[in-house]
Amino acid sequence: MEHTRPSLRTSAAPRSRSRSHTPSPSARHFPRLLHSSMSYSSLPSSAGVAPTVPTAPALPPHLSVAVAHDPSLPSSSSSSSVSGIELGENGSSSSGGMIMNTEVDVGTVDVEPDFKPPEGDAKKALREQLRRSLSKREAASDPSQRYQPKREPTEIDELESPSFDAFPVRQYFVLTNAGKPVFMSRRSPSDASTNDDRTNIMGIMQAIVSVFADDGDKIRCINAGRTRITFLLRSPLYYVCVSSWREPESVTRTHLEYLHLQILSVITASQLAKIFERRTNFDLRRLLGGTETFLHSFIEQLEFDLGISNASLCALKMDPVVRANIAEILVPPKELKDVLYVALVSSGLVVTLVRPKKHSIHPADLHILLNTLSSPSLASTPISWLPICLPKFDPNKFLHAYMSHLEEEVPNGSDGENTDGIAVRLAIMIPDKDGFERVRQWAGSVAEALSSSGLLESIASACRAHAYLPMDIGIPGLRHFVYKSRSLVQITMPAWAKPYDELDSRRRLVTLYQTLHDVLHARSGQPQGPLKLQYIRTDKESVMGWVTHPFELYLAMSPGLPKSAVVGAANAIARWIKREEGKLFLRDAPVF
Repeated sequence: MEHTRPSLRTSAAPRSRSRSHTPSPSARHFPRLLHSSMSYSSLPSSAGVAPTVPTAPALPPHLSVAVAHDPSLPSSSSSSSVSGIELGENGSSSSGGMIMNTEVDVGTVDVEPDFKPPEGDAKKALREQLRRSLSKREAASDPSQRYQPKREPTEIDELESPSFDAFPVRQYFVLTNAGKPVFMSRRSPSDASTNDDRTNIMGIMQAIVSVFADDGDKIRCINAGRTRITFLLRSPLYYVCVSSWREPESVTRTHLEYLHLQILSVITASQLAKIFERRTNFDLRRLLGGTETFLHSFIEQLEFDLGISNASLCALKMDPVVRANIAEILVPPKELKDVLYVALVSSGLVVTLVRPKKHSIHPADLHILLNTLSSPSLASTPISWLPICLPKFDPNKFLHAYMSHLEEEVPNGSDGENTDGIAVRLAIMIPDKDGFERVRQWAGSVAEALSSSGLLESIASACRAHAYLPMDIGIPGLRHFVYKSRSLVQITMPAWAKPYDELDSRRRLVTLYQTLHDVLHARSGQPQGPLKLQYIRTDKESVMGWVTHPFELYLAMSPGLPKSAVVGAANAIARWIKREEGKLFLRDAPVF
């Protein structure tokens, strides 16, 4: 059904409404498409430019700690009214789809509901020193929270420009509740610490967690200057991220959630619980041996993959008729009705996804599957058959994945000569561990049908033409954007171009996007609740986030342009996406 897309306008009668935001529950057994319903206030008009929003005073240089019961982290309440612009909301979202709409959070999968860690070897002197040096604070230091909780409507809310001057490599640690090392991310070239040093750091981390557990708290983070140490406790494992990027706490917490889910894809939650019930000091590295590449590749993706940040799928841009023809070939026959999902992936982008009727796949499970497919350890193997747990489907059971290259390489050139090649990979999920032969025979017929019909070459052509640049849209001053279809749970964005051709400039923009996302969805418990519009101006770019019922849009513009130009660019992008959405998004895939 055709719907009217929201648009930004500069004149309207003032009106406001709000509704509290409730996060979607995570589902474990093929849930239908779930929606976290959000109602955003309509925005009245106002002339003039909004005054700069006062910010909270900076934290002193000594350490501050946020814990789980911190009163500065209330639940989301009503959305704030913002004037100066009106967004119509006549669109409607789908009631079902292939990707589960989680909207706000990755969610969690706990092995045990409540946990109090053992003492281990933590020294009493260290515990007392920690009690003296760490102070619980009620105010958070996120740039995303630096605004007044209550004030009269003015115009587009503008955050204080966060300071971004350096992006040292984030450090990720996984340890057991007894302080045993499980995983450490790769060190930066300038890091002179040894593995023994980092192992000792993990012991200190375990002691810090135990200090707060003794007081009935679960530590969330430690703020030390511009560095934040974020903790995620998923018994019997602890996850820690050390970052100096000044991103919201919710960002690194989401990263740690994904690392937890990736580990559960290799060792199920029930297996973890049984192992540590028998031996609390078990060395989990013995079971995870050889799977570290999955964690390292996931960490690399977390840095720039905005599909993961937005819990969304990124589809290959291609002709919808060609995509439909490919999907029809991937529908399993009646003899294989126990197949759960069939995915075709090329260059890290989803070509199509075939699923059971009435069932959806959680985006976190999909990203785990894509990360497994892209692993270097599987890239050189024509056919793989491996157990994999999709934690949002069922954290306690393994499925079995058949993964294959439909062709070793598809020529990446019109003259037929192969240069780099474009890999096309097929993934078939099935619960039957003895179903390999049945799946292999059918997968062979799928590869033959795609090759003989010329569809594999069509996929290669689509990969070559997938990237588009901001200048292709014809909007003066537009540098980059990210558009998310909330009903389809998919994103699209242009390729990185100047001035974001350097890694640090990309990191800066991604962090700005994440700051906007955090504020718009009140991910850090902002007292104003979810918002509809947010704006950040720096000396390098102007960035705006806009949330409506059908979509979310984050865009970066030249810093010298006025807000009215940014608003006009947002409307122009929305119109362009509407015209191109048949190619940009995966729609109406067949079910069985």
